[in-house]
Amino acid sequence: MHAIEPLQQQFLNALSAQGFQGEIQTDYATRTVLATDNSIYQRIPQAAVFPRSVVDMRLIGKLLGQDAYREVVIAARGGGTGTNGQSLTNSIVVDLSRHMNEIIEINVSERWVRVQAGVVKDQLNAFLKPYGLFFSPELSTSNRATIGGMINTDASGQGSCVYGKTRDHVLELDTVLVGGDCLHSQPVSLKNAQQLSQKTDKEGDLYRSLYELYHANEAAIKTTFPELNRCLTGYDLAHLSDAGKFNLNNIICGSEGTLGFVVEAKLNLLPIPQYTMLVNMRYASFMGALDDAKRLINHQPLSIETIDSKVLQLAQKDSVWERVVEFFPAGDTLVQGINLIEFSGESAEHVETEVSQFLAAITHDNDKRIGYTLARGEAAVKRVYEMRKKAVGLLGNTDGEARPQPFIEDMAVPPENLAAFISELRALLDSHHLDYGMFGHVDAGVLHVRPMLDMKDPAQSALIRPITDAAVELVSRYGGLLWGEHGKGLRSEYVPQFFGSLYPVIQQVKALFDPDNQLNPGKIATPTGLSATELLKIDQVPLRGEFDRQIPVATWQSYGAAMHCNGNGACYNYDLNDAMCPSWKATRQRVHSPKGRASAMREWIRLQQGQGRNLLALEQQDTKAGNWHKVLRFVGKKRRYNDNFNHEVYDAMSGCLACKSCVGQCPVKVNIPDLRSRFLQLYHQRYHRPVRDYLIASLEFSMPYLAKLSAVYNAIMQHRWSRRYIAKGLGMVDSPLFDDSHPQFRSVLKQFNVKMANSKVMGQLSDEQRKRSVILVQDCFTRFFDTSLLNDWIELITSLGFTIWLAKYQPNGKPLHVQGFRHAFASTARKNVAELNTLAQLNIPFVGLDPAMTLVYRQEYKAVSDIAVVPEVLLPQEWLLENLPESVDTQAVTHYQLLLHCTEKTNAPTSAAIWPTLFKRRGMALSMPEVGCCGMSGTYGHELRNLETSRTIFQQSWEKRIAAEDEHEILATGYSCQTQVKRLKQRRLRHPIQVLLESVKTQNKQR
Repeated sequence: MHAIEPLQQQFLNALSAQGFQGEIQTDYATRTVLATDNSIYQRIPQAAVFPRSVVDMRLIGKLLGQDAYREVVIAARGGGTGTNGQSLTNSIVVDLSRHMNEIIEINVSERWVRVQAGVVKDQLNAFLKPYGLFFSPELSTSNRATIGGMINTDASGQGSCVYGKTRDHVLELDTVLVGGDCLHSQPVSLKNAQQLSQKTDKEGDLYRSLYELYHANEAAIKTTFPELNRCLTGYDLAHLSDAGKFNLNNIICGSEGTLGFVVEAKLNLLPIPQYTMLVNMRYASFMGALDDAKRLINHQPLSIETIDSKVLQLAQKDSVWERVVEFFPAGDTLVQGINLIEFSGESAEHVETEVSQFLAAITHDNDKRIGYTLARGEAAVKRVYEMRKKAVGLLGNTDGEARPQPFIEDMAVPPENLAAFISELRALLDSHHLDYGMFGHVDAGVLHVRPMLDMKDPAQSALIRPITDAAVELVSRYGGLLWGEHGKGLRSEYVPQFFGSLYPVIQQVKALFDPDNQLNPGKIATPTGLSATELLKIDQVPLRGEFDRQIPVATWQSYGAAMHCNGNGACYNYDLNDAMCPSWKATRQRVHSPKGRASAMREWIRLQQGQGRNLLALEQQDTKAGNWHKVLRFVGKKRRYNDNFNHEVYDAMSGCLACKSCVGQCPVKVNIPDLRSRFLQLYHQRYHRPVRDYLIASLEFSMPYLAKLSAVYNAIMQHRWSRRYIAKGLGMVDSPLFDDSHPQFRSVLKQFNVKMANSKVMGQLSDEQRKRSVILVQDCFTRFFDTSLLNDWIELITSLGFTIWLAKYQPNGKPLHVQGFRHAFASTARKNVAELNTLAQLNIPFVGLDPAMTLVYRQEYKAVSDIAVVPEVLLPQEWLLENLPESVDTQAVTHYQLLLHCTEKTNAPTSAAIWPTLFKRRGMALSMPEVGCCGMSGTYGHELRNLETSRTIFQQSWEKRIAAEDEHEILATGYSCQTQVKRLKQRRLRHPIQVLLESVKTQNKQR
């Protein structure tokens, strides 16, 4: 592990001593997470600081300007999803996203907003939507990209031909400079610029010097900067004096934090188009799609996005496909490329007419088109673009060790040259026998191309240099640029080649702002006069693959997708109503995200292997580290921090809710709950477990015995002294109680003639009897803690004319898996599967109840190596889809809202979507509003260490949704979700099957 250098530590100590209000973190886990982005590089920082205000930022700038710290360097970081290592450093990271993320002021009439640098783009647009306004520069990472990051890379994407780049919408900037001054910049008249240049402070020096630089080199500037939609951003002297204005913002936008720290911005806003449509045009060849774009551009759509067949095929394996499948007919097996052509306007009639005229005009001019579909309206268009936005991540989910690598991916050429350029680029990649995926913005002449390389293989990583050199030569020949969209970063060594004789002028700009090269050095330009410093080289910065290859191949492959996390950062989604990673949203600690945990785990595995620990062999050892006599010896004894990184990774992993949203939503399918389980197993071979872990793990096994004394158990658990002891001594709170309906469970079985499943007895059933039979698979939580729901489920099934056979109660094993008791989990799974397989031959459907427990059969059970066949256990709605009859009731429609369990929503989206169909069948309406995690997630919310985070997660989404309830009753499918609502809001939410039961019973009475 990398130790902190003395000078960096002195700087951090001085920062703290002088009143810095933010956090200063030097733990290795945080540094590891910040060592990577979405690029091929890995640079371990010395520390990370998280300022809370402009005051904090000015303090950092002031210290940097002191002689004692002239050699300290800083790199600013926003969303951390850059593809070229822009924010990576081996010194100190300043992360503005954790705290400086407030929307400060809005002026609706003048259409502008003022924000802090850490505000996320989608966060801003969600705030602006009620005002009918939006911040228009679009990008695929909009749900985690910060405004500061967009400004520093001058970001743009879809629609840039109409809406322009970020700088086109920047009105004013506040930038903290080295020395602590805060520069306020905005377009000013040439006369005012001359007046400002007369000032004797830092601002005056900048205006004076830049004014002189521009006029001394005006001719070279006009010939050097290309006329492209994606022009050479950052240090943009070509637009310093533009349209009669002198605008320092065009120097700062795209400067990647090499000139100062952008802390606040005033942004221009546009009215939201009232209607939008998307023409999804399909082609028999990808080159046909590119070539056709030249014709389509002439019709002036808002944007044209292109996707190749590789991205489409990967999308079909992702949960996103269920939302867009209607737009891409399954019969078109010959589709090799797609153009997404968007039109928008102020009315549906206008846009419909425009699209009709467009389609009529292009009907017969290209025989390579094989069909199209239309996505009408914001909701439909948004669904298609969600698939397009996932393209980068989806490419990372390919099979094998060779993965798409971002190092030449955003080259830009004049759009009319794009098809010919791509043809030659493909020939270049084909000459190296490489596969690749492509997607991008053909209207702007930008196509994202990611060659497939195994960066752990030195021979393949060595191709970075020759391919990049050849690509630079090729793109220059076609009148384009290497950096069309994603910034220069660690590709800055090519800057002098593109700027030519103007590069020394660019160096003078750098020297004006950062004379000692302290701000993100080695990128874009080095300051004049520091001849010893150079721009960083693409093959002289540590590659992630250099670290990864230190992990044995067998270990690497065993840990699968977690090793292939590409830093795309989809898990950093800001949206509180999205299920992805609730622990990240609640803590704002990047180590508590899937990307953070995967990064920490990858580094932990590397270090463990370096210490001679064969992790795969250790995982096979059932050490029985949980012997009760050993556990009791360590009750109340704190773990000793003799190996801090082990414990840092433990803290990160134990903070995971195991909700599995990452499994369903991560484009690469990084499975953090499984990674957590494996880590905990290995960790506790060295460090003793708390008693709490054993209580959780044994829950399913002990409940049948405790149930015999349920009244006594409930009385004890509700006593205040017991609750206090359990909280302080065992670390558990709000332990679940036996349902009041539990004592009547057996009478309910008798009432509805429910029989225990027995293969011999059931083997004598006729075919017709089997068709009208169901085998209920019990789970611990609904069996003992929500028995009334189980009773209602039994009544609903029998009221539909089915005979219920109750499978023998068997522990499911999910708590064992979550807590890392993997050998015990595998044993439990085997026993459970063996029991079910004796019944499976009868061809009677198995049906579960709780979604989180039921989905374990489809996921965790199938990962147990020696289980050959796992019987299918249906979710309630899956069974009801085939067996719930239509209602003949004609009464007024009743509306309900369903808040789905996050595991169900993200890991079984097709099944989750069945619920509205069932309600419609019964003459009722059901909506499923977007909602995040409830914060309970099994036993997570019952652990004292997680209590505050659990409450925060609930408050961020569920509490607001429940508080906003109107006449529509809110329902919930998850036992843990219902428990959380009952605990924090003292409310009992019904399950949708209880509403369906009510409907069936009402109809039966009417008969």
